[in-house]
Amino acid sequence: MARLTKAQREWRPDMPKKRRSIKVSFCSMVLTLEAFVVFFATLVAFGLHKDRFPQPVVLGVGIALSVFLVLNCALLRKPAGYAIGWILQLVIIATGFVEPMMFVVGILFALSWWYAVRTGSRLDRENAARDAEQAEWERNNPPAPEPES
Repeated sequence: MARLTKAQREWRPDMPKKRRSIKVSFCSMVLTLEAFVVFFATLVAFGLHKDRFPQPVVLGVGIALSVFLVLNCALLRKPAGYAIGWILQLVIIATGFVEPMMFVVGILFALSWWYAVRTGSRLDRENAARDAEQAEWERNNPPAPEPES
């Protein structure tokens, strides 16, 4: 039998579901899209720069970068995940030294990352405020008892 997670062990009936972070969702989407783009850019560099760089190195670095981007999605629940995300953005921009078009792609994804972090944080704050107001209203206005039939 599979082991239960902490959330599963602590669950009780009528427990409200914890809201998922919009910031984590947005940033995960950006990182996943970047992983696909980096993988295909690796294939481009592999085909175009056969004589400039060793092909196993190009494939190894490109695939490793794609894997790091996907793995960083799991770290986004902690502040270090966002710092690592910024470092990965700089690494992707630096791949422009191998394939110049990656300067443009890297800068565009860095802007997308910045937007995801900023907007996700703002929306999470708004949702927390809305949830607090809702909880306050529910405390001040308990549900009316149901009539007996």
